[in-house]
Amino acid sequence: MTGPQTDPAPDPQDVSAGPRHLVVVGGGMVAQRLVEALRARDGAGAWRISVFAEEPRKPYDRVALTSYFSARDAEELTLGDPALWDDPLVTLHRDCAVTDVDRETRTVTDRLGRVHAYDELVLATGSNAFVPPIPGSDLPGVFVYRTIDDVAALRGWVEEKRRSATTEGGWERPVRGAVIGGGLLGLEAAGALRALGAQATVIQFGTHLMDAQIDLGGGEALKRLINGMGIAVRCDTGTKEMKVSRRTGHVGRLDFADGGRLDVDVVVVATGVRPRDELARAAGLEVGARGGAVVDLACRTADEHVWAVGEVACIEGRCIGLVAPGYAMAEVVADRLLGGEATFPGADTATKLKLQGVDVASFGDAFARTEGAMELVWADPVAGVYKKLVLSDDARTLLGGVFVGDATPYASLRPMVGSELPGDPGAFLLPEGSGGGAPSLELPDDAAVCSCNNVSAGTIRDAVTEHGCTDLAGVKACTKAGTSCGSCLPLVKKITTTELERAGVEVSNALCEHFELSRAQLFDAVRIAELHTFSEIIARFGRSVVDETGATVDPGRGCDICKPVVASILASLGNGHILDGEQATLQDTNDHVMANMQKDGTYSVVPRIPGGEITPDGLLVIGQVAKDFGLYTKITGGQRIDMFGARIEQLPHIWRRLVEHGFESGHAYGKSLRTVKSCVGSTWCRFGVQDSVGMAVELELRYRGLRSPHKIKLGVSGCARECAEARGKDVGVIATDKGWNVYVGGNGGFTPRHAQLLAEDLTSEELVRTIDRFLMYYVRTADRLQRTAAWVEDFEGGLDAIRAVVLEDSLGIGADLDAAMARHVGDYEDEWRAVLEDPEKLRRFGSFVNAPAEPDPDLAYVTERGQIRPATAAERAAALEAAGLAGADPVPAGPVVIAGSTLEVRR
Repeated sequence: MTGPQTDPAPDPQDVSAGPRHLVVVGGGMVAQRLVEALRARDGAGAWRISVFAEEPRKPYDRVALTSYFSARDAEELTLGDPALWDDPLVTLHRDCAVTDVDRETRTVTDRLGRVHAYDELVLATGSNAFVPPIPGSDLPGVFVYRTIDDVAALRGWVEEKRRSATTEGGWERPVRGAVIGGGLLGLEAAGALRALGAQATVIQFGTHLMDAQIDLGGGEALKRLINGMGIAVRCDTGTKEMKVSRRTGHVGRLDFADGGRLDVDVVVVATGVRPRDELARAAGLEVGARGGAVVDLACRTADEHVWAVGEVACIEGRCIGLVAPGYAMAEVVADRLLGGEATFPGADTATKLKLQGVDVASFGDAFARTEGAMELVWADPVAGVYKKLVLSDDARTLLGGVFVGDATPYASLRPMVGSELPGDPGAFLLPEGSGGGAPSLELPDDAAVCSCNNVSAGTIRDAVTEHGCTDLAGVKACTKAGTSCGSCLPLVKKITTTELERAGVEVSNALCEHFELSRAQLFDAVRIAELHTFSEIIARFGRSVVDETGATVDPGRGCDICKPVVASILASLGNGHILDGEQATLQDTNDHVMANMQKDGTYSVVPRIPGGEITPDGLLVIGQVAKDFGLYTKITGGQRIDMFGARIEQLPHIWRRLVEHGFESGHAYGKSLRTVKSCVGSTWCRFGVQDSVGMAVELELRYRGLRSPHKIKLGVSGCARECAEARGKDVGVIATDKGWNVYVGGNGGFTPRHAQLLAEDLTSEELVRTIDRFLMYYVRTADRLQRTAAWVEDFEGGLDAIRAVVLEDSLGIGADLDAAMARHVGDYEDEWRAVLEDPEKLRRFGSFVNAPAEPDPDLAYVTERGQIRPATAAERAAALEAAGLAGADPVPAGPVVIAGSTLEVRR
């Protein structure tokens, strides 16, 4: 009987024997990068490569794993150019794990018993999801979140539970999901559960979410954002046991170490990873104290012919569970195999959370552990924003940072770690438009822009100046910058544009490499083609991306530049309800729930009050709703009544009460018309010359629900005394003896602008037509998140050119603008009512509508001036101590109102 066949080992010294043989064990992202890098550099064909992958598919993007829930096609996650695996020097063995390594004979054995000789061996086996030894963790319904097969199984389980989940009363109840682990992967898993229509509760053992990346202040801000997505959070909570449901035989309950319980139908464990080093151990290679094959800075083990890269490599005493350091290791090994002397540059541990509606990033020394480091913090709890920079003791050199709620500065600041910041560092933390903005950053050539692919600012500049790249797509193909996670794309585009302008090259107005059209051009293209989803739009108008090999790559899911713009365009075109189909995934936190999230994670509800006019009965209805639900009330600057403190499960109930009495959504949460403010005008005021209230009501009912690049506010004053402050609005109307004057391009906020006169002495009919055309032209041609004031300033030809379009029809599009507004008026529907009347939309709130909600124990209030407000931490602690409940957090009774030393349960 013959033994297993063995490939002959080529003589490394004999060039005539053909290419040497590299065996790569593992078929993940880092293995793919190694093969790609080696083939790109090995022009002489010195190596043939065999890759042994345990999974039955080509290497795919684990970073984008959550997108599989919407795409449902594993091929969309495939990495790189598929032609790589057709290369005659590359062989991919799928579903073919290596089971043994024999270092003495330099061979590996695969699961089929075949033996393969190697000249050099690279271990790229990655890691396994770590499941703590919790009793019951092996029950049906408990999942990990690591591979496509994992998420496919999770999706199937939740969908089956949704079909079968009923209570004893016979009505449908939501699928109850829990995620153990509040890190990056745990939050993505929780978002996936919500997207599948299930409840989600994150169980975090530590003090706050993402405690490995952000500090306590950032963790508290993140918790509010996560709560705003309808995801519950329990920190400082250990899971003691997973209990079986006697009825189903599946997981049915979590028991916590503090005595608490949570009924569940599905559990996802996301508590970290452990390196898959079993082959290294069996082969006698040294492993680290916490696992992983020990390697030097060349990524070589103690065996000169065995290397390790990615999560299985223990480098500088630790294993690193991030893709960017793994890619850097792959590049090092590729260089070394071709005779280079590259060494591992160190781990860039910067992280950015990719979860719809949540913006979180950290980089550098985020915890200020450097000796003498100082922290500069800017927080806006109302807006849900927390920003921190860590600086050297002289407050000049950037060491790190944390951003929650607004990570806009991340892309520009992360490459500046270790460099001096120009000007006042605090300017980098202020919101856009707050005046005095952040100084312009000129990144040094050695600043790392794309950590995933180790691309510096200088390399990007060289792509333009030395290699003739003239757009973002060309720079990406030349440098690979932005081809992995994509978070650096805005910075890559900025550097590219700056270099092109310096070279005197006309800069393209293309939105990004996926769209050759500008935002305005894309708006018209989508409008004319009558497309309704991002998938349709990118398939129709997206351009194919050419990679560094010249191969055409499907634009796929787009990028961080084009997706938000397409979302804005679809909303502006009245693409049905904002929670319809694919469009629902494009909305931000407030739009997701059609209410504004506040500092304690509750919401404010603002019904529309056209022109600020309301009947006594209407006032009584709002007052009774606020009283019944225990809400704080306040008159807004836009002459409406804002009700604060609504929990997410209460929103549909509040809407129903309001809708039944003739109220509708005030769109306080959307980039759309907010209010039309008015004075009483000629109907009551002795100075009024026109009916300002009547005009304000007419305009508000006409433009309600009009989605736009930014929020829109109007004002109508009945005389020149200007009591409605119309000239501080996007559109201001002031009555005259002869009719109406209309002003445009004003706003309040950080940079107040006075509106400019557009037209004088218009009749009411002329006024409405003028505003119709102005607003529609703004919606079509403005950039995303551009207020009317900035649009008027930036518009070529300024206000005079806009006046010619609106009043003189200089472009011949007046009738088209009129028709577009008429369609908007005719198609309007109240978004609250639509949700209440649609079971599928209401299902998003189903976990709170059809089942009794657990009171949120983290909500506590004090009474002030006859109304509640959120209690401060000090007030809460003092009340707990006075009530003999010191250390009891959360308070078992749930939401409370603190009155002196009394804790009143608030349901």
